[in-house]
Amino acid sequence: MPKPARRFESSTKLRGFHHDWGGYLDETRSEAERFHEDFQNAVRLAAELGVENVVTFAGCPGESETSQNPVWVTCPWPNDFSRVVDWQWTEKVIPYWTEQDKFLRENGVRVAIEPHPGFVVYNSETSLRLRQSCGDSIGVNFDPSHLFWQQMDPVACIKELAKENALYHFHAKDTAIYRDNTSLNGVLDTKSYRDEMNRSWIFRTVGYGHGEDVWRDIISALQLVGYKGAVSIEHEDSLMSVNEGFQKAAQFLKGLLIQERIGEIWWT
Repeated sequence: MPKPARRFESSTKLRGFHHDWGGYLDETRSEAERFHEDFQNAVRLAAELGVENVVTFAGCPGESETSQNPVWVTCPWPNDFSRVVDWQWTEKVIPYWTEQDKFLRENGVRVAIEPHPGFVVYNSETSLRLRQSCGDSIGVNFDPSHLFWQQMDPVACIKELAKENALYHFHAKDTAIYRDNTSLNGVLDTKSYRDEMNRSWIFRTVGYGHGEDVWRDIISALQLVGYKGAVSIEHEDSLMSVNEGFQKAAQFLKGLLIQERIGEIWWT
């Protein structure tokens, strides 16, 4: 596994510390222990700095105690797949994150799990399953880009997660879907991110995958459910430099963010 990168998620309130990512549930014990130690050190550091959230991924176990790599199951049949998913959650995922919920409470920090295919938490249902099974120190880092390419509706997901008070952090990142490729191959794509011409989708700077109408709806949904956290630009657009991609995202969002929420509706 690659060594995890670490970076702060910028915001005026220092709401998020990003520990990017960890094989806490990896069957290779030395790797799992290293990532686990990194995660807990990030939580301790967040507590010292007064940072509210640590952002990371849920991890993904293998299919048994003897496996050497993660196994992400995407369908229930053959029946072996269903048995693997049940084993992963019962024997690995729930015990691990239940213990981390206790650790987070002791430190006064929350973890914002970023749903992403390849991990056991990849959509709204699995996000809420983790929270409901393990504790409410565990919430969600909401990244629309990972939902777009799964054909999910970010607005519907925001509302669903907010019902459970599970929205802890927000990444502003976009995805462009290439319909000529998805019409042939669907949205599951293991080709390199550098192979932009042939991929079914690629990550884009905000506004280059979906237009203002879509992003206005997303920002309005955050306002509607009372989200008060950071809107953190995450730039992973392979078609733009770091600086240009960030600048374009900031300029795009500047006109969409709602700065002032009214106290009382004045016209009725």
